Amino acid sequence: MNRKLSIGLLIFLFIFQGALAVFAAGNKNYDYKSKEFKAVGSQFMCTCGCGQDIYNCDMPGCSVSKTFKEEIVGMMNKGMDKDQIKNYYVNAIGEEILTAPEQKGFSLVAWILPFAVMGGAGTGVFFVIRKWVKKKGTNEQGQEETQSHDEVEEEILSSMIDSERKKYL
Repeated sequence: MNRKLSIGLLIFLFIFQGALAVFAAGNKNYDYKSKEFKAVGSQFMCTCGCGQDIYNCDMPGCSVSKTFKEEIVGMMNKGMDKDQIKNYYVNAIGEEILTAPEQKGFSLVAWILPFAVMGGAGTGVFFVIRKWVKKKGTNEQGQEETQSHDEVEEEILSSMIDSERKKYL
């Protein structure tokens, strides 16, 4: 009986500990220096024109990043997670607020196109250089053949001239 009671007590404490952990995680207060805030803030571009993300924007007089940071911390303290905050801003402002395009739909082109262009350009350069090398190789062979042909013609011509000279001298 004692054994059943102790096992039951352990199970109860285990379940209660899980519920306590969920409750404690839900009431966490976030600030600008937390790594969770950094993860959320670094996925949005600052719209002040500095070219940095919200987390790293330190442009003097930038009220945009300050407002964004306050809103994001408020949303995180209300219990919204990273994806919910991202969806909120994408729906409100559009995909241009994101530091990196989403990896789905037409935005996938922005991930694939640079590598495809680089691969195509590299392949094109390879074939052009290969064609130039082939042309240069055939010209050298043609010059050697022309040179040997000219030497043979010169020998024939000089022998003909010598034979004609011997006839008349």
